[in-house]
Amino acid sequence: MRHFLEVEDLKPSEFARILNLAGDPNPPQALAGTGAALLFEKPSARTRSAAEMAVVQLGGHPVYIGAAEVGLDQRESVEDVTRTLACYNAVIGARVFAHSTLERMAEVSEVPIVNLLSDEAHPTQALADLLTIRDALGALEGLTLAYVGDANNVARSLAYAAGMSGMAVRIASPEGYTLSESVLRRMRRRGCEPVQVSNPEKAVRGADVVYTDVWTSMGQEDEADQRRQDFAGFTVNRRLMAHASAGAVFMHCLPAHRGEEVEAKVIDGPRSRVWLQATNRMHAARGLLLWLMEQAG
Repeated sequence: MRHFLEVEDLKPSEFARILNLAGDPNPPQALAGTGAALLFEKPSARTRSAAEMAVVQLGGHPVYIGAAEVGLDQRESVEDVTRTLACYNAVIGARVFAHSTLERMAEVSEVPIVNLLSDEAHPTQALADLLTIRDALGALEGLTLAYVGDANNVARSLAYAAGMSGMAVRIASPEGYTLSESVLRRMRRRGCEPVQVSNPEKAVRGADVVYTDVWTSMGQEDEADQRRQDFAGFTVNRRLMAHASAGAVFMHCLPAHRGEEVEAKVIDGPRSRVWLQATNRMHAARGLLLWLMEQAG
């Protein structure tokens, strides 16, 4: 049984296969007559819409389940919820607070588990991001990606995906918000070694893709004021974008806070590909589900 908890679960050839499947405008009805459980501990706009529509496009029935409906480890254990959902569905997607929840689900599930976001990784976003870069710039190998901001779950999955696709990765973060040494060791073992810097201009210089995320993620609201101070100077604005290559594109996983991590004239400007990214969340989810059904078959 193959699960998709992190980008590093895939070989480069498997990652490329999923991207190719995502581009199929007439996908096989691999989920016809079956359900896909979509469990959300954390709310979402794009992830829920993208996952539900991907299931529908493959002929399946998406079953949305909110946190209060199952009460993980309160009304019922994670393991028992997983076993129950596997009785009725061909796949289970989960957007959770703790990555360990997904690992517990995968240990007992008889159907594939898909990470729709955890505190450690956001691999379905990374699939959509690489699909977007390929759509915008062509072949991935040899491109340079600059990520500016908190080296969070999005940054980690993105760095893995870009690295295994032959891209150079630079990450600009203030002190205290960089990738941990343990994460870097795992990346090196898989041939991915992002360059970490503290100067956004150094990261962006000559880059083909400039990417950022919010400074304060869901669940970190009490840190917002401190983070605004710590990330001063890390806003992706037109001045910073001028250091990128002439054909560089801007990307953001959304939601965005205009005037904080990104200037409005950048995210709403001609270099922005954020709405292509949002669209590709659905296509990437469809490609992933197709691949998982191939593996299960």
